[in-house]
Amino acid sequence: MKYIFITGGVASSLGKGLVAASIGTLLEQRGLNVFIQKFDPYLNVDPGTMNPYQHGEVYVLNDGTETDLDLGHYERFTHCKLSKTNNLTSGKVFESVLTRERRGEYLGSTVQFIPHVTDEIKNRLKIASETSNTDVIITEIGGTVGDIEAHLFLEAIRQFSLEIDKTDICFIHVTLLPYIKAAGETKTKPTQQSVAKLREIGIQPDIIICRSEVKIGKEHRDKIAMFCNIHKNSVIPFYDTKYSIYECPLNLHKDKIDNLIVEKLNIKSSEPNLAEWEKFIENLKNPQEKRKIAVVGKYIELQDTYKSIYEALTHASGKNRCKVEVLKIDSEAINPENVEKILKDAQGILIPGGFGNRGIEGKILSAKYAREKQIPYFGICLGLQIAIIEFSRNICGLQEANSTEFNEKTNDPVICLQENQKDIEEKGGTMRLGAYKAILEPKTLASQLYQEKNISERHRHRYECNPDYLSKFNKNGLVVSATCEKNGLVELIEIPSHPFYIACQFHPEFQSKPSSPHPLFTGFIKAVLDSH
Repeated sequence: MKYIFITGGVASSLGKGLVAASIGTLLEQRGLNVFIQKFDPYLNVDPGTMNPYQHGEVYVLNDGTETDLDLGHYERFTHCKLSKTNNLTSGKVFESVLTRERRGEYLGSTVQFIPHVTDEIKNRLKIASETSNTDVIITEIGGTVGDIEAHLFLEAIRQFSLEIDKTDICFIHVTLLPYIKAAGETKTKPTQQSVAKLREIGIQPDIIICRSEVKIGKEHRDKIAMFCNIHKNSVIPFYDTKYSIYECPLNLHKDKIDNLIVEKLNIKSSEPNLAEWEKFIENLKNPQEKRKIAVVGKYIELQDTYKSIYEALTHASGKNRCKVEVLKIDSEAINPENVEKILKDAQGILIPGGFGNRGIEGKILSAKYAREKQIPYFGICLGLQIAIIEFSRNICGLQEANSTEFNEKTNDPVICLQENQKDIEEKGGTMRLGAYKAILEPKTLASQLYQEKNISERHRHRYECNPDYLSKFNKNGLVVSATCEKNGLVELIEIPSHPFYIACQFHPEFQSKPSSPHPLFTGFIKAVLDSH
């Protein structure tokens, strides 16, 4: 087994997850099996209860594990099948250690950070080694070198490096080279100090990846190499991409990072076949059409909140040779007087998931606008519930229709809490989570898009369409096009009289990849193209 550890320095949000995913891509294309995991130092057990403004989207795996958004990069860039084994937080580590202590498994020992906590972290590496059919395990360490909360993870991987052969491990450090505009200079000192901090812990990086907004000169690479004790060829630039993040594997390959890694790990493999990636990027660079799609959300200010949705739109636009301009619309800003003015340029409208009452009426107005103006509409999770509320009020004549999430006393609870959710008090990990199988109704738009009879999609929600109203919906022209195989819950709805009006209770964005765009997103983009 070979191990790659990716750490970060100087600042957060440098793209460690993209580096890990890109390396996974390159090694897979060399014919190797990879396993990618994220170790996050925050004390939350998982990110499921964290504010989207602080942490971005919560990514959900097939087994229902709520994870960091970087695991979305791992799945989109590689063929890895991720599970709870692929994400570890300090909260999970301490929870496990304290549970074992309460059971007496430490046989009366004083429980300490070293060795008990670091052993728990190393044990996760051993579990991954034993349970995965893989050649290389890539582990991204969240946070930044120097953070007090990340120190235990760094200490654990330092200890782990002493327990295996040196040719079986590769340390990669991602850092920032800031450009001082007033001086007209790129500064290497923060990188030098970050690596010095890492070496104080006992970790010497084998490769340093330098994030920079400007071209890194030979003099900068030579200086970093000299002061950080590595070969100058092991200093790799990492620039912002022009068209898409999917250029990252190609850019890193140009600087021979995969050659450096297989050489360090003493792996014999062929050159990577990147033809599929190059074709996808070529489609993005040379679109035949351009369209504007409004994403009407309540966390719209932060790019990472709807990360997987934006990526799924990119995948589908690449397949359709279409450049998509996303119009980010704050649903709180929409009211009956300005809805047309705000949405008049939208050639497609997408309403994503979310929680809470804020901005809901603006989303309902947006769904109504899409339905009445015959604009392609795509609702995801809350977007399905919004579509049902709007249809109930304006077509079915249920003027007070609502979700019990927003109005517990509504006379027409067309969206209501699941029965098995009513007695739940804890918030973390208690929603309807993970993959559920669904049965598609024949001769529906959904069945045409999927070209399947049965599907499996990932969920993350508490509220559902109230089945008591289904006959009324159907009578007025809203069709249920998929139901859950296990419990009959509504999974997909559509309006057949509309050019494209479809909504799903699940999150299709979590299963979209550049090589296989999700059929609902592909159909949405095609409908937008066909309608203009």
